Parts: sequence; structure tokens; C-alpha cells
Amino acid sequence: CRRNCRGNPNCLVGIGEHVWLGEIDENSFHNIDDPNCERRKKNAFVGLTNLGATCYVNTFLQMWFLNLELRQALYLCPSTCSEYAAGEGIPKDKDYEPQTICEHLQYLFALLQNSKRRYIDPSGFVKALGLDTGQQQDAQEFSKLFMSLLEDTLSKQKNPDVRNIVQKQFCGEYAYVTVCNQCGRESKLLSKFYELELNIQGHKQLTDCITEFLKEEKLEGDNRYFCETCQSKQNATRKIRLLSLPCTLNLQLMRFVFDRQTGHKKKLNTYIGFSELLDMEPFMEQKNSVYVYELSAVLIHRGVSAYSGHYIAHVKDPQTGEWYKFNDEDIEKMEGKKLQLGIEEDLAEPSKSQTRKPKCGKGTHCSRNAYMLVYRLQTREKSLTVEVPAFLQELVERDNCKFEEWCNEMAEMRKQSVARGKIKHEEVKELYKRLPAEAGSPYDFISLEWLQKWLDESTPPKPIDNTACLCSHGKLHPDKISIMKRISEYVADFFYRRYGGGPRLNVKALCKDCVVERCRILRLKNQLNEDYKTVTNLLKITVKGNDGFWVGKASLRSWRQLALEQLNEQDEDTEHSNGKMNGNAQNKGESNEEKREEEEELNFNEDIVCPHGDLCISENERRVVSKEAWEKLKQYFPKAPEFPNNRECCSQCKILEREGEENEALHKMMASEQKTSLQNLFHDKCRPCLGSWPQETDELYIVSQFFVEEWRKFVRRPTRCSPVSSVGNSALLCPHGGLMFTYASMTKEDSKLIALIWPSEWERIQKLFVVDHVIKITRTQAAGADPESALYTSEPQLCPECREGLLCQQQRDLREYTQATIYIHKVVDNKKVMKDAAPELNVSSSEAEEDREENKPEGEQDPDFNQTNGAAKRQKVSHQSYVTYQKQGIRRSTRHRKVRGEKALLVSANQTLKELKIQIMHAFSVAPFDQNLSIDGKILSDDTATLGSLGVIPESVILLKADEPIADYAAMDDVMQVCMPEEGFKGTGLLGH
Repeated sequence: CRRNCRGNPNCLVGIGEHVWLGEIDENSFHNIDDPNCERRKKNAFVGLTNLGATCYVNTFLQMWFLNLELRQALYLCPSTCSEYAAGEGIPKDKDYEPQTICEHLQYLFALLQNSKRRYIDPSGFVKALGLDTGQQQDAQEFSKLFMSLLEDTLSKQKNPDVRNIVQKQFCGEYAYVTVCNQCGRESKLLSKFYELELNIQGHKQLTDCITEFLKEEKLEGDNRYFCETCQSKQNATRKIRLLSLPCTLNLQLMRFVFDRQTGHKKKLNTYIGFSELLDMEPFMEQKNSVYVYELSAVLIHRGVSAYSGHYIAHVKDPQTGEWYKFNDEDIEKMEGKKLQLGIEEDLAEPSKSQTRKPKCGKGTHCSRNAYMLVYRLQTREKSLTVEVPAFLQELVERDNCKFEEWCNEMAEMRKQSVARGKIKHEEVKELYKRLPAEAGSPYDFISLEWLQKWLDESTPPKPIDNTACLCSHGKLHPDKISIMKRISEYVADFFYRRYGGGPRLNVKALCKDCVVERCRILRLKNQLNEDYKTVTNLLKITVKGNDGFWVGKASLRSWRQLALEQLNEQDEDTEHSNGKMNGNAQNKGESNEEKREEEEELNFNEDIVCPHGDLCISENERRVVSKEAWEKLKQYFPKAPEFPNNRECCSQCKILEREGEENEALHKMMASEQKTSLQNLFHDKCRPCLGSWPQETDELYIVSQFFVEEWRKFVRRPTRCSPVSSVGNSALLCPHGGLMFTYASMTKEDSKLIALIWPSEWERIQKLFVVDHVIKITRTQAAGADPESALYTSEPQLCPECREGLLCQQQRDLREYTQATIYIHKVVDNKKVMKDAAPELNVSSSEAEEDREENKPEGEQDPDFNQTNGAAKRQKVSHQSYVTYQKQGIRRSTRHRKVRGEKALLVSANQTLKELKIQIMHAFSVAPFDQNLSIDGKILSDDTATLGSLGVIPESVILLKADEPIADYAAMDDVMQVCMPEEGFKGTGLLGH
């Protein structure tokens, strides 16, 4: 066979044996890389590990390392290690821990110089600076801050060659010169610099950028200069004059600029040409010296956005003159001692509008990604030979010893793995030869999956588990033969001794009962189509006498499908193959059971079984079939309920049917009488209103709006709804029996919670319903007095303590919510949100709302109005909660109608505004610093404040105005979806000085 025959238990080809039968490469016996791949190559530089987003640090470290003067000065720094200072050396059982930035840097440089590793880990140096390894920072800012920190640290050294190294190598001087146009007075302001920051906008060549840096600026109008000689503001000119240049000239190309319109940094991806030789003499004030510089390093930022990308460095070896590309762990030597920028000039996201690269002459280069150029003063002196001090060399050798130990350990592990692999190789080859069971010899069945894992070296085999292949009788299921293989007893004995498991499935393991059952099912399947035609013809015959049987019409319509599903279910059932039909057959799993319960599927003929287990009373759902048809159906459904056509219907159902008809008639009559008696309560138009008190009466009564809604439901649908037997006014009262509402609140915010009743109507209500508490509002007014001077009193009176507690509780609920819904509406082009976006309180009495309420389970109905025994049940009122009326007796709908451009978010009162902005970022793809949020005209700006303290309550609508992102920022979606507000180097050791 070319591949394994899955249906044939004797086929043992293609199960993974080909890996073991031929000659095997030793490397396949292990997954351990060759440790020599981690070894430094001859005459190669050492790389630096990228700790997450520290590539910008690595580029500067490599560039500073190849500044031989700086490296030598750092090596001269004395160590603060007490053991070494005392001449004792560092104990071998103690790891060296640098104490200062200088010590970290000199130890790192020593490793870069003499380590045997291909790359080293700079985590100690990065940790000492307090840098976040997961956040990419501004490389130019890092360079400035670190040079300042290093200069400050070295200023405490006694050796002048060490103390002044930063100034000697990197520090130059220029003067801000201002000349008065009136008197010609010239004033100078001297200033030191460590790099020249050159604007590249509008320029194509480096020399143009330097010219612009030094160009003359006119001071006129409001920007005039105050001249000390003239003692008045005069027009003047100002420019920068270069006085002296350092040995190492750092030119910062200002690719990352701040866009005032958007408030973001952006990268200028424009080409700038620069030469390998730079003559600075034309730009100097004094032209009596030679200022020819050679290019020594180009620092590159790959990527179109200022917020993401990758940093690499091209640095020239000062001793050999060869160029190298430093890319974290990987270092590549350029061919022919030439700088080759190559692929670094390809953008991550090329666009149609990108400019073509200009042609470059010999000795010149063009780059759209170079952000820093480093030039060294040309000199004929030989380059320095820097030796590692004995103290540092001892530390390097100790690290090299650890590396050699690791290499030896890995090599030994590889050797042992190869030895074990060879032994198993021979063992597997021998066992595979004896794997097939010879004719007439004892054999075992074993899982094909287990055999494949045994032949797969990457997954050690587990104990043999054959339980999944067993039938309900504990033997081998016939359907599982296709995934089993028949092997010799000799190999099976070896497997069970070595790996254990079970149960063993030998020659007697195949289940005869399951085979017989399978044959029966197959025969029924083949016979089903013929029997369907027979039953269809028999159903056309009219049954006479009492020889027929009752069968459900729904069962008759789908009996073939039910039979087929039942046969397939038994046929495919791998765990209980010997189950019975029609209800006793086991489902495939819990998922099938749940599905059947959800769909409320019934077995055959169960559709005419009443709840009491007898024949249902509805003759429209059943029909009589002949005895011959019933016997055919019984072959497929032996456990189906059987009802001869002379069988009487269920007597209990008949009694309930009569009672139901009587109750419906009684409910209809009751609803008609109540509707006629309480016309005003049924129609809102005739109801009184507290806001405009009716003149014809000085007394009004109060019931809860919930009672009115429940009563209207019953009147409209008396056959579907339970009658309302009581008026539960206790929900409107506090635990002390006092009223929870003031007259003013009942005319405004609480008006939707109560219903006003005319005195005449109240008398009829008391006759029709059980009233637990009477609530009355009385108006008192002097004769001829102004109606506005009327006094209103309530019985029972207002409970001030509980009213205050209710208000406090409501405020707490609004401020201490969890997982509440608020809405964020995005405003586009300064358009105001539509009126529909405002939250509103709806107390619905529409029929659609009632339909939804009616579909609720009985347990969800309010106990005050769901009386089945005619007795009033008073609700329990908790002293700790004053909002019982809102949760139980009275429903207040606070549904918000969403509008276009709006999204709902789940929030909690204790989460901060910053956390909400992050949620909004995921919902609208708007960065937090681009979000301008407001609520009810109030700007939300304090990111540390909680939503509760900012007045954000459930169902609030917050307006979102998003600032438009810059083009370059949007182009980097695949690299960095959203950039958080910059913290810079705040909190790091770079600002500690």
C-alpha cells in the first residue's frame, strides 16, 4: 500500500514507520540547537539582545562602543567594588553587580570586546536606567539625556582624560550673534552643543540643512531687539556662528517633528543626500584650520510612523575601515569597505505618492530613514588599540567560562539524546518487523492513534487506553474496527509491559451482541422505504368497527423521518449500541439531549398523550389507523403508546376542560363589569392631574400605576390574564406607614409611578378590590383666595426621614453602580446629537408592552397583583432599602433609544475616565488622546477621576468628538494600532541627575 487503509485492521503501512526504517539523521533525535551557533565568529562583533523595544538603545551602545577614545576613557574609571579595590579580586561564588552607570557601561563594553558569545544581554544596563523595555522611546532624546548623564557622572573623576572625555569627543561651541541695524553694535551669546539639530523640511542635501541652520534671521516689528547702546528696540539681524567643532560631530536630522494642528509627532519620510566626506570649513567663523570629517555612523529608523518601527545602525570600524550593520543580535559586514544602506530605505507601507530615490554619485548616499549622521574628524594618526583592564577581563573570562560550560552541557545533552535515539531506532525497527499478526497466531487489537504516537518521537506515548473503543457490553465495538489495528501478541505483550494501560482486546474481544444489533438495524433501514409505501396505502383504507388504533397526525406525518433518525442514532451510538428504540435509545451526548429538550421533540405517538398519561381529548390531533398499519409502525417504535379506537379519553382532562370554560366565561363577565364600572380608570383622558387640580373636588385618591397597568391587561384579555383582586398601595409607603412622595414630586418626576382616582371611582374600587392602604390627597383653600395659595395634605402623611433616605439611596445607586449601560455618541463635523439620543423614562401601557409582560413566567409577576386565592398579600419592605416600590410594585422603564453613530458600553462607577477612554478606543478606534468627551455640556478631562465623581450615571449619553489622525500615523495600523500618550523618559534614571 502507498498509504494506510483505515478500514483494514491488518494494514500497518503508512502509520509513521518510514521515519524509522531508513537511515536517520542524528539531528532528528533531539530538538537542541547546536550551541556553537551561539558562539562568536572570528573577527566578528558581538550583538545585543533586543529586550522588547530596546533596539534604539542597542544602536547607540554599538556606536559608542566603536568610539575608541570614549571606550578607553571608560576603562580608566576606577571600580567601586570593595574586594577589587583591596586587591583581593572578586570571589568566584559572587556575581559582579555594577553600582554606577559608568560601571555598567564599561562592563558592557568589555563583553562586547572580548566575549565568546554571539550576542550579550544588556538588561542590567537597561534596568539601571529604569527604562521600560516594552515601550519604544525617542532615540534622539535618549542620546541627549544619556550623554548629559554620562558627562555629569564622569565630572566627579580625578583623571582629566576621563573627566573631560565627553566634552573632548562631542562638545563644540557656537555663538548667537545679534547685530543692531541702527548702530551696528554686535552682541554674542556663547553656547556649547553636543549635536547640531538640522531641519530637513524643504531640503535635499545635508549641506543645505547646515546652511539653513546658520542663516541670518531678521528681527523686525514685534520681534525687534532691545539695543543696549541705543537704549531702545531696534531692527536687527541674528545668526549662529560656529566657533569650534568636536572630534565627533553628531548631526541630528529632525525627522520626528511635532504637528501643532494634530498635537502628534510625525515622521518626515523625505530623502536627504549626504557625502562620506564633509568639509565644515565654509561654515566656520575662523577658517585657519582643517575641518574635514569622515562619515563614521548612520543611524536608521525603519518605518513610516514616529510611534513605531525599528532602529538599526551602520557603523564603520575605526581600526579596519570596514562598515557593519548592527541589527540587535545580528551583525552583517558590508562588502568592499563600503556603506550600503540597501533595504533599509524600503518603507514598511509603500504608498503611491512616495517619491523616487534620487541618484547618488560616488562617495555620496541618499536616505529617507537616516535620523542621525556621525562624522569623525579626519586624521592621519593611527587608531587607538584599546585593551580591556585586568579587572574587567577577569569578569569577561568568568562569563566566557559560564558560556563554555553551557555549550558543553548542551553538547552532552545532544549526545545523550542521539544515543537514546539510536537505541530506540533499533528497537522500533525490530518491533515493526514483528508487528503483523501471522495467520492462526494469537493477536491483539490496538488503537491506530496510539501506534502513530508511539512512532512519533516528538510525543512520548502514554499508557494504552482502549476504553473509547468499547461497546456497552465492555467488548470491542464493531464500528471501531476501522480505527484499530491487529498486531501480534508478542508485540502487544511488549507494549503493555512497557507502557501499561488496557483493557486488552484479544481474539475474543469482538462483541457478537453488537454485531447482531447492527444487522437488525441495517435490515430495518433497507426495509424502511418499502414499509413507508405500505403504510401510506394502508392509511387510505377507512377503518370500520373497533379494530383500529389512535395515532397522532403529527406522528404520522413524520414517522419515516423519526424512524430513520432513531435507526441512525442507534447505528452511530458508540457507547450504548444495544439500546432499545422509542425512548430507550441513548442520545449521542448531552448536546443532543439539550437540543431535543429545546425543540420539545416528542417520540412517536406521544403527541396524543395528555399530561396525565392518557389519551388526549382533542380529536383534531389524532386519527384511526388499521391494525395492519399499526403493526408495521410498531416494528420501528416498539415502545410507542398504544390506544385502541374504543379507548375513552382522559376523564381528568374532560373535567379540567369544563372548569376552564367556566372560568373563562366568569373572567369575561368580571372584566366587562369592571370596565363598565371604572371607565375613567380605563381611559387616561378622563383621569385627574395634580398639576392642574380639578375644581369640582377637593379630594383625590392614589393607587400605583402598576396596579392600573395590570388591571388593564386583565380587562383587555380576560382569558389570558389572571384577574386582579387587590390594590397593593403598600409599595408606595415606607416601613413606618408614611407616604414616600411629596406633592411636588408627584406632579413631576414621580407622576409616572402613581395614578389619581376620582372619589366616586374610589368607592367602586373599594367594592371591587381588596385595598390594603388608603392614600388620599386633600386640597384646603380659603374662600375667594388665589388657587395658587391652596394647601395640599396627604393621608397618611409624608415620612421625612424615609423620604430623605430614599433620595440618598437613589443618589448612591446612581454613583455606586456596577456593569451599567451608558451610551457614547460620536459627533461628526461638529453636528449636534439628535434629540432621540437623550435618555428618557418611559412607563409603557401599550399593548405591545403588555404582550411582553404576559409572556413572563408567573414567578416574575408581582405578588400584590397575582392573587390566585383571592386574599391580599402584603409585600415585605426592607429597612435597608427605600427603593422597594421601584423594584417590585412599580416598574420604571429607562430604556434608551440608540441613534446612529452611538454605541452602548458596560461601565462601573468606580472605574476611571482613562479606563473608559480605553473602552471607547476599542469601540470606535479612536486613541485616548484624540478623544474629547463631554456630558450635558461639561467637558470630561480628568483621566484619574472616577465616572461616579464626574456625574456619569446609568443610561447617560456621552458625546465623543475625535481629533483627526495624521496620515503617517494611520498608515502604521498593522504595526501599532493606537499610540498612548507619551510619557517620554519620565521616571527613568536618565532624568535622575
